[in-house]
Amino acid sequence: MITTDEVRHIAKLAKLNLSEAEIEKFTGQLGNILDFFSQLQEVNTDDVEETSQVTGLNNAFRPDKVEVTKNIPAYLEQAPHEIEDNMIKIPKIM
Repeated sequence: MITTDEVRHIAKLAKLNLSEAEIEKFTGQLGNILDFFSQLQEVNTDDVEETSQVTGLNNAFRPDKVEVTKNIPAYLEQAPHEIEDNMIKIPKIM
């Protein structure tokens, strides 16, 4: 069973601001999901063949196509970070 503290920790990692009501709600929902996964672990899959995909598609690639737009300044204005030389300057991670 998942605890409210674990839900708070997950929300913090996901950068979600949850209310106490949402934390209680999601604690129950996540608990139900984890219970379902524990039921799935009990299923015998010894004779089930492994599969990686079931669509039958094979190498469904498309060619890269560059589209030039005149709206670059409008897009840059929406960036959450500083703009430098028409590029979004992202803060260092390390």
